[in-house]
Amino acid sequence: MRTIYILILFLSWLACASSRGSDNGDTNVEEACSVTRYHDLCMHSLASFSRTAGRSPSKWARAGVSVTLGEAKNASQYLNKLKRDRIMRGRNRIALSDCIECFQDAIDNLHRSLSILRKLDATNFDTQMGDLTTWLSAALTDGDTCLDGFEDQSSKQVRMLQNQVSRVNCITSNALALVNKLAADGLASLNGP
Repeated sequence: MRTIYILILFLSWLACASSRGSDNGDTNVEEACSVTRYHDLCMHSLASFSRTAGRSPSKWARAGVSVTLGEAKNASQYLNKLKRDRIMRGRNRIALSDCIECFQDAIDNLHRSLSILRKLDATNFDTQMGDLTTWLSAALTDGDTCLDGFEDQSSKQVRMLQNQVSRVNCITSNALALVNKLAADGLASLNGP
């Protein structure tokens, strides 16, 4: 009986603690991530930006692209390590080389995107939004192209690679959603609430 009482107290405390936590800026990240496809991943990957980004769509878009760039660089390092260690053979080795090329292209597009997000202006806003969606869509396509090369493969290394690339794709998709939100909110969102 005493164990049940302690368990109930603990669960009550936990429920209160988690509800109080959401009042401390977490609502900002919840609101920002509400437009994304991979909501939980968005919440987890962008939570640290909640206070600094506030309710500004341009800051959330920049945070999303910045996180995506970091994840893409990590994946690229992983892919290069696989190649350097000569873990993959035959068809998978060729697919790995293609994948490395795709990720370099994606990283270039993400750098371009981040550069634009750092210097948004009212005069070129529509053009900038068009460029951003093009480059982020291309980065997403690069990830899909990488995965296509490993279709119907099931070794441990391939599954690990697929998981890493899929994660980058999900985060890229979220960044694209945040940029689309910025574009939809228009010029007024540049100043932020």
